[in-house]
Amino acid sequence: MLEHAPDFAVRMASSAEDIQAAQRLRYQVFVQELGADGPQVDHKAAIERDQFDPFADHLLLEDLHADAPTRLVGVYRLLTRAGAAQAGGFYSETEFDLTALKQSDRSLLELGRSCLHPSYRGGAGMLHLWAGLASFVSTQQIDVLFGVASFHGTDLGALAQPLSHLFYAHAAAPDFTAVAISAQAVALDILPQSAVDRKAAILATPALIKAYLRLGGVVGQGAFVDNAFNTTDVMMILETAKMAPNALQTIKMAVQT
Repeated sequence: MLEHAPDFAVRMASSAEDIQAAQRLRYQVFVQELGADGPQVDHKAAIERDQFDPFADHLLLEDLHADAPTRLVGVYRLLTRAGAAQAGGFYSETEFDLTALKQSDRSLLELGRSCLHPSYRGGAGMLHLWAGLASFVSTQQIDVLFGVASFHGTDLGALAQPLSHLFYAHAAAPDFTAVAISAQAVALDILPQSAVDRKAAILATPALIKAYLRLGGVVGQGAFVDNAFNTTDVMMILETAKMAPNALQTIKMAVQT
């Protein structure tokens, strides 16, 4: 619970120190809170990082009313097609086949590593991050947003309702989708459609995934069970031309009023 009214500001990381601050927040959320791990996680420095960070743009959410050491309260990693070319591919390609997306001539932007400090969840913080994202999308003339979105945990039985609901209600078109790969890939239609409890499924769906769906997002084929990160991942795809009318602009206006 915050003891002050936040004064949010959104900006792009402009230094190595900014990126390290983002990686520290990611460590706090993904590693300490959610139990993630991996070969590039630096536990001594309390940093969650990977090989894609140097080639991405990092969107930062700050609370200007907070003390300087804890001013960074939210992050989003943005990887363009050009950045992915330098990195040797998109992060998502470690889990999903992106052939259909990459063969299109549309401008792509991968969204990833989104998180908020626990004290700033459930408020306007995510709206401000989305407003910053909207500005980036407009400036870069992005046609397609995509990225891995996660359910906490790897118990497919516990996730059967929300995963099955995504399959039946929000599947991407077969000719413009991404497909989960490797032995860690599983089908989304765990339950028959008749066994899906829509209300229970929606309640069990993470807020970020529901936000993508409200904007007009769809899900790719299959899920990827990421044991290292203790998550079950789905691919979200949002074509800006098919988003809810003026969705990103509406978000920008909402945080300015």
